[in-house]
Amino acid sequence: YFGPGVESISCTGKATITNMGAEIGATCSIFPYDKRMETYLNSTDRKEIASLANDHTSLLQADPEVEQNPEKFFDKIIEIDLSNLEPHVVGPHTPDLARPISELSDEIDSNDYIDKISVALIGSCTNSSYEDMSRSSSVAKQAETYGIKAKIPLLVTPGSEQIRSTIERDGQMDALRQIDAKVLANACGPCIGQWNRAESEKGQPNTIVTSYNRNFPKRNDGNGETMNFIASPEIVIALGLAGRLTFNPLKDELRSGDGTLYKLEAPQIAPDVPQNGFLQGDDTYVEPPENGDAIDVVIDPSSNRLQVLEPFSSWDGDDFIEAALLIKVAGKCTTDHISPAGPWLRYRGHLDNLSDNMLTGAVNAYTGKIGVGFDRISGEADIPLPQIARGYKRSGAQWVVVGDDNYGEGSSREHAALSPRYLGAVAIIVKSFARIHETNLKKQGLLAVTFANSDDYDLIKEQDKISLLGLNELKPGTLIKCVLHHADGSEDVIELRHTYNEAQIKWFKTGSALNLLRNAP
Repeated sequence: YFGPGVESISCTGKATITNMGAEIGATCSIFPYDKRMETYLNSTDRKEIASLANDHTSLLQADPEVEQNPEKFFDKIIEIDLSNLEPHVVGPHTPDLARPISELSDEIDSNDYIDKISVALIGSCTNSSYEDMSRSSSVAKQAETYGIKAKIPLLVTPGSEQIRSTIERDGQMDALRQIDAKVLANACGPCIGQWNRAESEKGQPNTIVTSYNRNFPKRNDGNGETMNFIASPEIVIALGLAGRLTFNPLKDELRSGDGTLYKLEAPQIAPDVPQNGFLQGDDTYVEPPENGDAIDVVIDPSSNRLQVLEPFSSWDGDDFIEAALLIKVAGKCTTDHISPAGPWLRYRGHLDNLSDNMLTGAVNAYTGKIGVGFDRISGEADIPLPQIARGYKRSGAQWVVVGDDNYGEGSSREHAALSPRYLGAVAIIVKSFARIHETNLKKQGLLAVTFANSDDYDLIKEQDKISLLGLNELKPGTLIKCVLHHADGSEDVIELRHTYNEAQIKWFKTGSALNLLRNAP
């Protein structure tokens, strides 16, 4: 990112942009170093880093010739005029379905969106900076002046103890409470389904608005019918005051406590950092013991929430021969489709129990049904995928998953790689991977590979068995031979690509990155 608009964005604002860039496919996002970053570093006890950056500013910004003539250096330039940029709302079900807020009301009926909002939520790791909370409280103060409360439940999740304690001191939290906001713990919270959402019935279509960074189906409450629309924290506050999606705070009015109509003003320009510095809040750090070997970790054997994680077995050196196809996934398959959150998060410490959610959000390419497939052991169709995988594991059968483009998009949810590995997967074969999930699969000792020819995805049939050959010759940059054994006795031979480096090949051979570390001298 470069240009005069960059310096108008705070350091934490830039962080939100880089976070969301990854959500819509950016490999990385780089901003030049500037005074806004220096301000944030100085305010967060990192003056030494700011000083070092100031001494080398020319190395941390675009070269003058690049900024003056970017077309010579980049394949594509996208210009965004921040002065005329209207607030946007994105979703539902994906963070890359965006429109200006003025156009949202036109989409309600045509897309069967539900206008009435059931809950509004702000905060999360991405949009809970001091600046964000100050702008949100600016809107809340206006509402309080006119005697307006939130029309619906309004939940606030401070992104850190530092933010929580600082906005408690400086009054932003009190301003939000005055319009009936409820403050939750400093945690991921509803963003990943950690809340008791009593008013939502499973399978019941409903609308929520959030300032979170992800809104995939079932992520926020385990209900695939929940439509999560994402906006900036101040827009979410405004929508929470109105209680409906069709409200446009840029032009629409609200009715005050005495019946008069009034229009919300845009939030005041908020400071990047607090004038009186950040508070550290309650100290929750626990000093680890010098000798961890002397500590016994005791887990109740009957616990259904905690389980000792046993090391995965190392690769036996043999090729994968006629592995079963568990599912061929069609379309978007995020980590929330592979390992849905919501109520499942109670089992985060119990891999066996949590694995009962594996791929329960994935769309079967052959039937269009979600979370079910063909069980070659029983010969039955529409069986839950975790149940099929467990049956294959008991019988000693290896299995693979075939996926579409950008498989594993979304959060770095490690269980999306842990559960397939635990239930007996040996390979994930896709058109393309989301970068973080591909690495997570590698770390767990799975073979994460892509079609050399993406059209070969179409060759794979529901009852195929799949062989991956020549694995002893696995080296960086080599192709892997793959044989598709069809039920009619015919075969197709295709090639697969991989991105394993020498270190990652060792992860595969030893069974996981942890195994390699565990056995290191």
